[in-house]
Amino acid sequence: MPLLVTGASGFIGSMLVPRLLAAGYPVRALGRNPDRVWEALEERVDPEGVEIVRGDALRGEGLDRALAGVEVAYYLIHSMERSPAGHIPFAERERLAAENFAAAAARAGVPRIVYLGGLVPHWSEQPRPAGAGGAPPSSRHLASREQVARILLEAVPSSIALRASIVIGARSRSFRLLVRLVERMPVLTLPAWHTYRTQPIDQRDVIEMLTACATAPLGGRSLDIGGPDVLSYGEMLSEIAELMLVNRPALTLGVNLTPVTARVAAALAGEDPELVVPLMEGLQGDLLPADDHAAELLNVHLHSFASAVEHALAEWEEHEPLAAR
Repeated sequence: MPLLVTGASGFIGSMLVPRLLAAGYPVRALGRNPDRVWEALEERVDPEGVEIVRGDALRGEGLDRALAGVEVAYYLIHSMERSPAGHIPFAERERLAAENFAAAAARAGVPRIVYLGGLVPHWSEQPRPAGAGGAPPSSRHLASREQVARILLEAVPSSIALRASIVIGARSRSFRLLVRLVERMPVLTLPAWHTYRTQPIDQRDVIEMLTACATAPLGGRSLDIGGPDVLSYGEMLSEIAELMLVNRPALTLGVNLTPVTARVAAALAGEDPELVVPLMEGLQGDLLPADDHAAELLNVHLHSFASAVEHALAEWEEHEPLAAR
């Protein structure tokens, strides 16, 4: 029985497909544009080894064919890209696509969906300033990821949702944003959220965890995943600069001004502000995994942050130069 990978042309999906093939699984990929899927996979896999099905989860097209006879379906669809004027916002697109996919998977009798989403804050554990009241509202980005996980787990109860913060990899848009800021800012101007902590995780470890989820006896739950190092966002930027062999003094600000700083960061990094603003909205406190022992449960040895960054930068330079080098 095949394993289905959605989002196979994306950052994680294009690495997961060859890993599943190497583990001996037959793989089927779902994509709106099969040519784009082939382009993403052609350097990594034998084209004869992957069946590609044209389909669109948001429109509900091609799902029944893609899910027929599937043992495990990997849901790696995210809708952070800017939508055309007048179209529905990304959170609504996320919900509709997840509902369509979940319903089709349930109809097809798929035993398990594996989803990679985002960490959500554990506000009860966050230090709160005096007079701040209850927990701050979750960002649109994080709330959407959590909603998708609920939809998939309710439709197929033996599913697994993995939740990560920053994935370190050459094609990770979050990591690329950090690298571009280090490259293009002679002085790292850090808003107040630079002190918040998270646990970035190596792309290699994420792929191993996703692969292990195909057979792990852990159905019906969400697992927070993270690397072994707890770092503030300011520390991550400083360590990236050090590993890139560039000197970047830091200037800290006492305020966040997220709408402003996010758009400035997007302009400096050449990124779409429609991606960066929702990501930075989630920087309202520490974003740390719960104590789920995911790495032990999935039998994955974690790489350090420095190792993850060095590997990602080396992979990056195989395809394009880094100006700071």
